[in-house]
Amino acid sequence: MKKIGVITSGGDCGGLNAVIKGAAQMGHQFGMAAYVIPNGYAGLYNLIEFDKLVELTPDRLDAIDCNLAGSEAGHSRVKIKKINDDQKYNRIKKGLEKFQLDGLVISGGDDSGSVMVDLSAQGIKCVHAPKTMDLDLQTYSVGFDSTVNRIAAFAEDLKTTGRTHNRIMVMEVFGRYAGHTAFRAGVAADADAVLIPEVPVHFDVLYQHCKARYTHRISSSDVKAGTYLILVAEGLKNSSGEELYDETSGVDSFGHKRLAGAAKYVCNELSKRFKADPEITDFMKREMLYVLGANETPEVRGVTPGHLVRCGHSSVYDVNFGKEAGSAAVVLLRKGLTGVTVVGVKNGKINYMATPQAIKQRFVDAEVITLHEQLGICFGRAPQKSSLDTVEITGGVERYL
Repeated sequence: MKKIGVITSGGDCGGLNAVIKGAAQMGHQFGMAAYVIPNGYAGLYNLIEFDKLVELTPDRLDAIDCNLAGSEAGHSRVKIKKINDDQKYNRIKKGLEKFQLDGLVISGGDDSGSVMVDLSAQGIKCVHAPKTMDLDLQTYSVGFDSTVNRIAAFAEDLKTTGRTHNRIMVMEVFGRYAGHTAFRAGVAADADAVLIPEVPVHFDVLYQHCKARYTHRISSSDVKAGTYLILVAEGLKNSSGEELYDETSGVDSFGHKRLAGAAKYVCNELSKRFKADPEITDFMKREMLYVLGANETPEVRGVTPGHLVRCGHSSVYDVNFGKEAGSAAVVLLRKGLTGVTVVGVKNGKINYMATPQAIKQRFVDAEVITLHEQLGICFGRAPQKSSLDTVEITGGVERYL
């Protein structure tokens, strides 16, 4: 194996430049040349049309800053299997032959990983470096730590404007059907409520928690100031199991519904209950906040930072994991272990697993949710009793898993 291609695909996030750099640097150690295949699977499909590829020489790698999020290799959301071209796989193979690329390092999440499984089944040698800020694969994935740090910082900052205006702030973040991002960032930001797909929301329970905590803060404040912070993950369900999202958002290129609009739904549900509650009118008058026609009930305001949580800088953890995952992928390629996902590097060994197994969805641990309920966070349900037990371990524990 003399030449390899590096692809990043799906949604961008922190740590991807570290994957690219780690793969190329390890390739150099083995005398391999590494090349960028730009713009994800769109670039791979169109590889045959390129006149040249950018080689990741040591000098070119110097221009890549691992501490920046995003990807020097670019991204696209393309499902190869769905391309309306009977010769698509032959086209890709001819592109690889044109540039004499012997294998691929592909960094992506569950959708990108499923395409890698497809490519591997067609005889294309590739190894998967796991990437998704959602943390819903069976492995740790590049991007999660960077993202939750940004979400937590934004959420913490929202408290300042929320308290100034006595608002209830509802912040919506990515995550699809697993709520790891909202959950971990919400815990770090001391959110009052965290609403995730794993726990169907009973809005009356959420309202009572919000009302009690919000009114207490204002009543006990010497300047009559208070706020209440909710983090909500897309993919939210109500207590009837109904998905709560904006149906006008359409679907993405993989056929998934765009699960936007959860924050708006939560805002509407809380606002309706505030307006229908006579105790809130009494509270507003008692605390000298009430103004007829102008300030009759607390304001519930939704915020969606969107792609801001993907961009900016990578965390130290993601840079370290990214370099190790990228370099490990090259070692696996060299050993002929293809169609697999890097799990991590530990005790001098590269841990890996079959990619179809790695990309199966993983959800937030129910017992950990219960633990944080006991610490005061509302998850939109009556708090559950924890059944935490104790166990002694002799080895290390992977972060987040």
